[in-house]
This record gives sequence, structure tokens and C-alpha cells, in this order.
Amino acid sequence: MRLLIALLLPWLAFFTIGRPFAGLLCLLLQLTVLGWAPAAIWAAYAVGQYRTDQKIRRALRARA
Repeated sequence: MRLLIALLLPWLAFFTIGRPFAGLLCLLLQLTVLGWAPAAIWAAYAVGQYRTDQKIRRALRARA
């Protein structure tokens, strides 16, 4: 679901993963027509990194 949000409303994806300042910066980038594609790519990458970080945290908790 977050990936779909990242593609349609890139700035909102940052708020869902707890990065409000990046969300505001992404919103400024998205306001330009040419900035929509880089904003969507950046948001999709950030959501992917968030998922990876969550998996690593779960693995470390299970190990302890």
C-alpha cells in the first residue's frame, strides 16, 4: 500500500514512514511538473529502505 502511495502522492509516503521533513521537501519537489518523477522514485526508494530496516530490526530482536 505504501508503494502505491509513493507513486501517486510521493510526499505522503514519507509521512507514513515517519520522515516529515523529507515529506515536506518532497512536496516542494513534487509541486514542479518535472519534479514529480524524481519525487516518486525517491519516495519508492525510501519505502523500500524502510521495509528493509524493519526486517533487520525483527531479525535482531529474534536473535536476542
